[in-house]
This record gives sequence, C-alpha cells and structure tokens, in this order.
Amino acid sequence: MGMSGKNNNNASELPNPQTLMEAVRVFADQDIALRCMSALRWPFGHVCCPRCGSERVRFIGTRRVWECREDHPCKRFSIKTGTVMEDSPLPLDTWLCGFWLEANAKNGISSYEVHRALGITQKSAWFMMHRVRLAMQTGSFTKMGGSGGTVEADETFIGGKARNMHKDRRARVIIGTGVAGKTAVMGLLDRHSEKGKSKVRTFVVSNTKRKTLTPIVREHVEAGTNVYTDSLASYTGLAPDFAHDFVNHAEMYVKDNVHTNGLENFWALFKRCIKGTHVSIEPFHTFRYLDAEAFRFNNRADNDGGRFIEAVKGIGGKRLTYKRLIGENESGERIDDGNGEASESVPMN
Repeated sequence: MGMSGKNNNNASELPNPQTLMEAVRVFADQDIALRCMSALRWPFGHVCCPRCGSERVRFIGTRRVWECREDHPCKRFSIKTGTVMEDSPLPLDTWLCGFWLEANAKNGISSYEVHRALGITQKSAWFMMHRVRLAMQTGSFTKMGGSGGTVEADETFIGGKARNMHKDRRARVIIGTGVAGKTAVMGLLDRHSEKGKSKVRTFVVSNTKRKTLTPIVREHVEAGTNVYTDSLASYTGLAPDFAHDFVNHAEMYVKDNVHTNGLENFWALFKRCIKGTHVSIEPFHTFRYLDAEAFRFNNRADNDGGRFIEAVKGIGGKRLTYKRLIGENESGERIDDGNGEASESVPMN
C-alpha cells in the first residue's frame, strides 16, 4: 500500500477463498487481511479519511494505520475506524471469520457457537455478531415490481411458544392470548426480480392494521404491479394503484398464479433460524435477525466466498455501541430505537 493514500490493490488480484478453511489460512496473515479489507472498503483505489473524507493520507506500515494530512483532531485512523468494527480489540482475522460464519450459515449461527469456534468470550461473540448483522443490512431506494411484475406481501408473528418458556419469562412476556408477546413482521417478495431469483424486503411493524401495512406497500412497490396477498382485510384498498388479488387460505393456498408461497417459504426459513439456532431472542433485536436472514436469502444464488465479500462490503459508515445494542443511552437509561421495545441487558443467542 506504500506511504500514501493510494490503494494499489486490484480486487481481482487479492486472495479469493472459497471455503472456511481457506479463509482461516489466508486471513491469518494480518497484512493480507488488511489489504483485503482495504480493497473492499475503498474499491475505487483511494483511501479516504473517515472523519473528513480527504484522500490526502499516508500509510504508517509499522502500526498498520493511516494519517490524514488535513488539520483536524484524531488524524490517525485504522481500517476499523468508521465501521461496525470500530473500537473493537479483536484482530481482523477473527472479524473476517465471524463475517464468514454469519453470512454462510443457512440457519444463522449462535453466539455460543462463535464463542467456541473463534476462542472469544460469549459476550464478545454476541456483540460481534450483532455488528456483523448490521453490516449485512441492505436498503434500496428502488421500488419493487413494475409493469408486469409481481410482488407478494405477507405478515407473520415471531416469538416463542408460551409452553416452552420458563414461568418467570412467561409471566413477563405473555400478557394476553393469541399473538400476545410476539413481534409482528411484514415482508415483500419481488418474484423473479433478478436473474430469475426472488428478492425479499422485511419490516418489523407495530401491528397488522391497514394503516400500518398499506403505506409500506405503496412506499416500496411500483404502481401498476401485481400484488398478491392472503385474505387479510388490511390489504383491501390497494386498487386501483395496484393489480391486487388475494387467496383465502381457509379454502386454498394457490389460485392460478395468485399465492404467497414465496414469502411463506422465507418465513419458514426465518422461524427455523430463530427456533433452531438462536432459541430465544428479544423483540428489540428481531429486525437484526431479519436483516441477516434477508441477506442470506437474497444472495442464495452466490457461493460462500461471494456472500462473504458482499457482507464485508457493508461495514462502512455504520457503528453500533454496546450500550445502544442493549437498549441504553450513555447515561444508562433505557431507550427504544424505533424497532421494538427495549431489550434485556443479558446477551442471548
């Protein structure tokens, strides 16, 4: 990388491990790990200061950091600065293996598995994996569907069964009948949107009423799209903006081309991830697990190395402190980040 801000690494010339074993061997060399991370974070070839955006930086090889030549505090920065890894004492090879594990585990991976696999504490593994899930969070201003396109919309509830809960947790969480104590989530699936592969977007919602669900459809789906749902009354009123049709699951699950089987499949995968791997999650964190599952689903046509690269590309411009993660501000007071209730402060799966 030399003594300038020029990143001379060509992405095609960098190691491209295809298995976890290859990744462990390659990234065990801290210099190689740094070059790979640098090429992924600054793909256009110029290292930029994360604090001021200047390209006038020099590399200090003895410390593996850069120094900005502009006049401002905290001139030195590392590859972790301004990313989900900021302030983490864990080395790059540990982080990269963590990214590989989360991006390529079909049903997710628990913090206890990561703790045993990487030789770090369970608390560190739990914090790391939530930051990895933040990097895997993808957003888009592009609307789904379009003329002749088809989008499925469906909702479900996420949460453990009352009979499987400890009596103390059941008394705290279950305060009613039916879906009480569960988190409502909604999904949109763009059928065969890219290379014949469906893409999904997910949302944690406060309820499943019309005033909550239909604005999401209108915001993310292009007018004129075929929108297929179940018979939930909350979806009525989408016409004439959309060609809306529905299937009544009390009678059938498929009516010609009208069905929500694609999203039902995704929900089945997600619930298997929660029940089979993580066992118990707090409502406050549901959106993080949804982001990770949506990432794996949308990149399912790629191989392990490709999913790993896509996950690492999302590290920049995102930061998650431990206090924020457990639902506290700097004063130790509980907060709500708009995605759910404040979480428990005890790390879980």
